[in-house]
Parts: sequence; structure tokens; C-alpha cells
Amino acid sequence: MSFNRLAPEDFVVSSDSITATLWSDGAVALSSFYSSSTQEAGSSGNFYLNVYQTASNDPSAEIQFAIAYGNKKGSGSAFYNTAVVGVSPTKTTYSQYQNLILGDENTDFIFGNITSSEFWALSIDRTRYKESLFPGSLILRLSGSNGQLTLTDNSQVTPSITFNDAGRVFQLVSGSQGTVFTGVNSNGYSVSSGSYGWVLPDIGTILLNPLALSASISLASSQSYNSDGLNNRAILNALNRPSIPYFQLNSQETISSNYIFIRARNTEFNYSENPSFISGSTGEVVFNSFINNPQTFPTTVGLYNDNNELLAVAKLSRPLLKDFTKEALVRVKLDF
Repeated sequence: MSFNRLAPEDFVVSSDSITATLWSDGAVALSSFYSSSTQEAGSSGNFYLNVYQTASNDPSAEIQFAIAYGNKKGSGSAFYNTAVVGVSPTKTTYSQYQNLILGDENTDFIFGNITSSEFWALSIDRTRYKESLFPGSLILRLSGSNGQLTLTDNSQVTPSITFNDAGRVFQLVSGSQGTVFTGVNSNGYSVSSGSYGWVLPDIGTILLNPLALSASISLASSQSYNSDGLNNRAILNALNRPSIPYFQLNSQETISSNYIFIRARNTEFNYSENPSFISGSTGEVVFNSFINNPQTFPTTVGLYNDNNELLAVAKLSRPLLKDFTKEALVRVKLDF
């Protein structure tokens, strides 16, 4: 067996970004949105509403995303204890996302230029994507009593990317697939009500700003005191109500590849330790023609560490003819 030590220039690392559809069965977009009455009526229904691509009792039904409503004052849901004012599922949801996204319980959500004490959260199910959401792929249609609205992120037009504890932050604006619609202002949202929310691709979450949605399509949250405002269902209805319901979003994954170049020069790997080459008793070359004009047919490349331990094996698609007149270059690709 022959060995060659690899040099630093034999290694090259490359990264490629791969995008794919997000939803079940490779669907480009969701056009129907279903919930589970059992989940909604259960204890978890006070906090979030799971959304499926088909009826929840269908064997092919899978959770696509969840809808949650958070309110800083705890409005929009019943209090855990009437003696403790303001402590409710919406307060818990608000605090949970506050810690996850802002990393500080004293910091408020600022959509565009407006500070908000409430939001709707669309959390994409973790099994739907591998690494993150793909900025610029979003098309989200919502409908209220005052018309229809199509939303996207501003990743294609923002001069700089904002970061917080949840990673990248993009404003949710009026537009489609990263293209901002004109008619409001160049930012795609209103100065008086702020942006329509945030897109947080690194945690698979979209936050919706109720103030902006109310001003645009009259889709307002119910901030009822100590009672269930059914705010999660309000967004589900807003998704199903447009003339053409549509929710498109892609996932993104960065795959790093380590390329290793294995070189067999003309003077190397022309002899073999195979018994067909060498006599087992004398150690001499069996055929005289193999002395000056040997031929080998490599089929496998093994990668070893300094302790002579085999770490990886690369199989060639076919045997490679090797002699003193030929050189070979084999490229091994390791993905991680």
C-alpha cells in the first residue's frame, strides 16, 4: 500500500447556499389554512394556534406554522388569576418573544419607527426548514374588512442589515418577493403606524404589527380585558379571506464543502502489492514486463491520519489506468 502526505495547498474549503420550498410535499405556497379544534380547545390553545395545510384529521396533515398573539399588558386573554391583574397567556407570549428576540425584558418592539406593545407571531414549524428562512422569498396575503394586503420583507432594498439576539431583522413591508410596492412611501410602510412587522429568518418567525394592519386593512387585535379576544383565529381568518389566499416562503441552507485534491504523479502508484504483481515467496515481480512497464488500476482512495487510521474512503466510478506515462488528479468532496 502506498501513501502520500497531503500538502496545505491540496485542501480547499467552499460554501454554497441552497434554497428550497418550505411547505409539506414541496409546495411552493400555501393556499389553504386549517386549524385543529382539539388543539384550540386545549390548554395550548390559549397560547398559540397550529396551522395545517389540510384538514387536521387528514392523514397527510402536518403543522406548517403556529399563530400566537402577545400583549405587554396581558390584554386579549383571560388572566391566570383574577387577583393578579395583567398576568395572562398573552403576557406570557409577549415576554417569551421579548426574551428570545430582544434579550431584554425592558426593551420594546419597534416596528419601523413605532413602538408597539403587541404583536402577532407566525412561527414556522422547525421541521419545515433546515437552517433559516430565505430573505426575499416571502409573499404573505392578508385580508381585513377594508381590503387585501400583500406583504414581503425589505431585504432587497435595505442599505444595511439589522441584528439582535435572534439574528437578522428585516422590516415587513407592502410588497412581493422582496420588491417593495409604491404608494405608501419608499420604505413600504406608513410613518404614522410603522412597518407591518419584522421578518426574523434565523429563528423562522414573522411578527405582525397590529397597528399597521389596522390602519391599512382594518385588521385590528381585540385587546379585551380579562377575556379571550380570539386574536389567533383573527389572523387565521385573515389568511383564508383573500380572493387568492397565498403564503409563499423558502428555506435556505449553507453547505460547506472540503475539497481534497489527491495527486498521483507519473512516477507514483505504478506498482501494486497485489499477489498478481509480486511473488509471495521471493518478493520479486512475477512478470518481467511489469518491471519496466508496469500498469495498475486504482479503484479506491483512502484518507488516513498521522496514526495510520483510515478516516474516509472515496470510490472511483471506474478503475483508473496508471503507468509511468500517466498522471492522475482525483478530487474528493466532503460536505458538512
